[in-house]
Amino acid sequence: MTTTATASTVDAAAQASIGAAARELHLPTVRTEAARLAQIANRDRQTHLAYLAEVLAAEVDDRTERRRTRRINDAKFPRLKRLADFNVDAVPTIQPATLAHLAAGHYLDAGEPIVLLGDSGTGKSHLLIGLALAACEQGRRVRYATTAQLVNELVEAADDRVLSRVVGRYGRLDLLCLDELGYVQIDPRGAELLFQIITEPKNAPPSPSPPTCPSVNGARCSPTRGSSPPSSTASPSTPTSSKPAPSPTGYAPARTSPGANEATD
Repeated sequence: MTTTATASTVDAAAQASIGAAARELHLPTVRTEAARLAQIANRDRQTHLAYLAEVLAAEVDDRTERRRTRRINDAKFPRLKRLADFNVDAVPTIQPATLAHLAAGHYLDAGEPIVLLGDSGTGKSHLLIGLALAACEQGRRVRYATTAQLVNELVEAADDRVLSRVVGRYGRLDLLCLDELGYVQIDPRGAELLFQIITEPKNAPPSPSPPTCPSVNGARCSPTRGSSPPSSTASPSTPTSSKPAPSPTGYAPARTSPGANEATD
């Protein structure tokens, strides 16, 4: 009985020490899961290294999930739409393989913008949010906004003399998604401010690329990381990309301004 009591005292002291160290090192999962995982390790006769690996893996997994949730909340989506729920039968020109390729996020790594063009109700906003959500789940920094919302934010920032701060904040994103481009007419001042976001120095491509405007009801989505060149474009009715030659899915070269992504319903 004395041995059992001594072991319990040692375990309690160890748990307190682990809790204090985990709090200092900002390891909340280690703090809450160490004792439970220790019981499992003792039952399964795991080695000390195996137990340590389990504890660290739990911390990494939990941290990854918290980061994913934070990225989604920071993106400010009006609603969550997943690419898996998109009805490809309603838009036969878009192949599932095309969506899978875009969902992988290679266009972000290459710095290629995506432009979604089509009539109202063809699923542009669904695709835009779906692609952006996929980027969030990859741990990328994403922001969704309607074009009108972004222009209004920029106008207010300019009036409050904090425009450079706001532009810099958008420049730190991995992906900026602009919805409803073409639904609302933008005055010259708003267009100039929007152009500053799209051509922010961190987002500029290595070689000049003249900006192009998607057609009315177009949606645009493009990466904004400083090291990235401009990104690919895709349309709900006729997907396009920056590849030099068209593919069976309807890819074609596209020229778009760097540093912004747009989409509309």
